Amino acid sequence: MAIKLTKNELKKQKDNLKQFQRYLPTLQLKKQQLQSVIMKIRQELEQREAERVQMIGDLDDWVAVFAENEIFDEELKLDKLVQPDKVIVTEDNIAGVKIPSFEELTFKDINYNVDDYPLWVDTAVFKLREIARLDAIVSTLRKQVQLLERELRTTSQRVNLFEKVKIPEAKENIRVIQVYLGDQQTAAVVRGKISKKKLVEV
Repeated sequence: MAIKLTKNELKKQKDNLKQFQRYLPTLQLKKQQLQSVIMKIRQELEQREAERVQMIGDLDDWVAVFAENEIFDEELKLDKLVQPDKVIVTEDNIAGVKIPSFEELTFKDINYNVDDYPLWVDTAVFKLREIARLDAIVSTLRKQVQLLERELRTTSQRVNLFEKVKIPEAKENIRVIQVYLGDQQTAAVVRGKISKKKLVEV
């Protein structure tokens, strides 16, 4: 981009440089904060996914018992007893990014007659609700990572833009203008001396 070789442009370039240098540390700090939070969320995500796998694994002990589910009438099947209603989330703000934060998973209030089911049904319903709850937590954590990673990419691009393009460009423009203005000043002094010498000679 062509720049004007004037004092006004020099001031503008110096102001730009000052602004870039003031803004860059804020961006770098934001980038570090995002990286740190993403790492923490990923650890929690791994932990919750492991819990979920463990809980599903624990259900293996129940497989034979769950087979009884097939003998129930359609309206008495277990999946009719565990019906998630809604995921309640709040909104957190991390480094200027709004992310969902899991609060709870509610279930439809389904009353059933204990006489219609064997003794293990209460425990099965509890375990299935816990798995559904972990599913909702994992889904929310994945959404958090997705939103924060998108912001991290944007912030990293801005950091690179300032570090590798804007700041070096402004410094180079300042140098070019200062050299030009210095040359102009030197030329003016030389012209002044030549004029003075001619006047003296006259």
